[in-house]
Amino acid sequence: MDYIYLFFISMVPLVELRGAMVYAAVAEMPFLPSLICCVIGNILPVPFLIKFAKTILFYFVKIPKIGFIFQKIIDHGNKKSKTVDNVEFLGLFLFTAIPLPGTGAWSASLVATLLQLRVWKSSFAILLGVITCGIIMGILSFGIADLIL
Repeated sequence: MDYIYLFFISMVPLVELRGAMVYAAVAEMPFLPSLICCVIGNILPVPFLIKFAKTILFYFVKIPKIGFIFQKIIDHGNKKSKTVDNVEFLGLFLFTAIPLPGTGAWSASLVATLLQLRVWKSSFAILLGVITCGIIMGILSFGIADLIL
């Protein structure tokens, strides 16, 4: 049952794999199965987010009084998409891999959408970043949990 919780915790925006690995360490779950469960849960929504976020953004553009905000986001993404072609893969990987507030699979998916990056290439970069982040968070979480518990 803990793995089901772990799976769903890793899908929650902002919490994602980072919070799920902390939960796994506190719940004294084994590292490798926890990492695998968290990676699957965290990466599962990514292709759908990248694919459908643009549709959602364009929907919000049509809403009076707030649509201009979303139009600015789209325009900014269009402008930046021309300058990141050479570093998109590495950039998405690093953005996802480094466990800092505001980074992660959900944020990287939004970045990929705004920069009009390809779905599968972006998803693969994000997957590698999620795995790397999971290893970093696992080492930190399980190491600290071992010291405290």
